[in-house]
Amino acid sequence: MGRDVRQILEEAIRSIGITPPEIELEIPRDEQFGDIATPVAMTLSKTLRKPPIKIAEDIVKAIREKDIFESIEIAGPGFINFTLTTTHLYTELKGLLLERERFLRKDIGKGRRILIEFVSANPTGPLHLGHGRGAAVGAALSNLLMAAGYQIEREYYINDAGRQVRILGLSVFARYHQLFGVDIPLPEDGYKGDYIESIARQVIDLHGDTYMGNDFIDDTEVFFTDVSFKAMLREIGRDLRDFGILFDTWQSERELFTEGEVEKSIETLRQRRHIYEKDGALWFRSTEFGDDKDRVIKKSDGEYTYFASDIAYHFKKIERGFDEIVNIWGADHHGYIQRIRAVIRSLGYPPEHLRVLLVQMVTLLRAGRPVQMSKRAGEFITLREVMDEVGADTTKFYFLTRRPDSHLEFDLEVAKEQSAENPVFYVQYANARIHSIFAHAGERGIDASGFEGIDLSLLSAPEEIQIIKKLLTYPMTFEGAVITREPHRITFYLKELAGLFHPYYNRYRVVTDDLELSRARLALCDATRLVLRDGLGILGLSAPERM
Repeated sequence: MGRDVRQILEEAIRSIGITPPEIELEIPRDEQFGDIATPVAMTLSKTLRKPPIKIAEDIVKAIREKDIFESIEIAGPGFINFTLTTTHLYTELKGLLLERERFLRKDIGKGRRILIEFVSANPTGPLHLGHGRGAAVGAALSNLLMAAGYQIEREYYINDAGRQVRILGLSVFARYHQLFGVDIPLPEDGYKGDYIESIARQVIDLHGDTYMGNDFIDDTEVFFTDVSFKAMLREIGRDLRDFGILFDTWQSERELFTEGEVEKSIETLRQRRHIYEKDGALWFRSTEFGDDKDRVIKKSDGEYTYFASDIAYHFKKIERGFDEIVNIWGADHHGYIQRIRAVIRSLGYPPEHLRVLLVQMVTLLRAGRPVQMSKRAGEFITLREVMDEVGADTTKFYFLTRRPDSHLEFDLEVAKEQSAENPVFYVQYANARIHSIFAHAGERGIDASGFEGIDLSLLSAPEEIQIIKKLLTYPMTFEGAVITREPHRITFYLKELAGLFHPYYNRYRVVTDDLELSRARLALCDATRLVLRDGLGILGLSAPERM
């Protein structure tokens, strides 16, 4: 439906001697403003230096194909509102039933390559809910962009170098000695969850008391650091697989040093005169590229900063030839965006070559009260604990019910309800109900396998027209989600579609003694099922046939 309106608008704008801009279409919240609206006249107003209402009038007069519109009205400061005829709605619904996925999706990407880096949690403890939310967003965005014709590579950046993994190793080293009765205290900023003891016991099972009495230096330090972060990385990998999240590549921070990528990137910056020395340290001239201050890359004691490996990592991303780089970070990384954009600009790329999506933390509730402590992690509830209690599908859906940069409250008791209060149940149950309708139709001997010859005009109830209109807006929702890189738009859409279907199911019998009406309603149900499954698939969720 949006494709037809956009094409008609483009032709009308050309016919009055204007080059059409990117035409924005939207679905009015209030039905009195029509089925589709566009602010294109206001967009053109700045260029043409004419009042938007006058431009809107000219566009409406130039529209030739008016037979698909019941009405075209100009509203407010210059919106053009279109109400479609029911005949056109039936034609479009038939197109959806026949073309199916081709009708729902648009090839926006044209094969362009995008690298999406997400989760990238330090391998120093279990995944918490913030990591899980980032995982759900990253996976859904990857699915969405692949469906839109992009080539996607999903990457996890392993922070396996530096102080934090050393503290992890030291924490396990101390717990290892404690299990043998030797009181070596945990470091002041060490890790204290039960998982530290679990790793220490693994060391004892494999190596016994081999490291008893050693100091945390040299080979002992290397051993405990390696065995600890690798054990955590294996656990992170298991949690992500069980959450339905897979990565194409895992990039080690250590390898950036051992393979010379850090030195190579610094030399590149030096040749471009973006590096200088001051007080015995190496500095990157990031203020030349929009940052608020220059950044240290290498300290006066010869130790690299975290920023050095981040520079090397993003240099490597650029070298791999992606058309766009997406980083999905926790909200606490907000201040880091400008310095990484400065790196991108220092290589001659526009700052928009890098897109950063920030993910806010999650507050976990049980019957409205905060849940704070976890024996497993020591300080926070882990993703694994929530998955085990409510399931991976429910957890993912909840993470995708709001914009990622907005705070999210997740109530475990609501998530376990089998009611309209539980949004994922409500959406998945709509698909299961449609499956049961088709099973019942089969028992009645009604052939619902084809749609040729079905009289869709029998779908005349107001609820049926509402559902048809909602189904036909899915391609617009899909396109908007792709352009803005916002997969949560699909979540909102599915909740709204389910919210239309369930009352319809409760009010009307789909399979009746009227064969032609039954076949028309089955066609509507099949179109609904098709859209539900497509949206659930993009979100990385199952579409159960029985619940």
